[in-house]
Amino acid sequence: MRILLLALLIYILYRFFRKMIQPPAERTQTYDTPGGQVDEMVQDPFCGTYVPVRQAVKRNIGGKDHFFCSEACADRFEKEKSRTEKSL
Repeated sequence: MRILLLALLIYILYRFFRKMIQPPAERTQTYDTPGGQVDEMVQDPFCGTYVPVRQAVKRNIGGKDHFFCSEACADRFEKEKSRTEKSL
């Protein structure tokens, strides 16, 4: 019984010191995304849908970057924007 407790104690100490020796980057929690980073969510200005930045369609309209859920929303937003600018 003492040998089992001693073996368990040694194993626990081994795991503890092994974790302490690891570089900080390896100790951080990872997620199911490539690279282990959380993807930022952005809102489509046309339809209001939230999309991960990595999957969003990016367009520079009027000198400002906009992110869209699809090419269709980006096209409709550009048409709407140009229509409102012409009426002014």
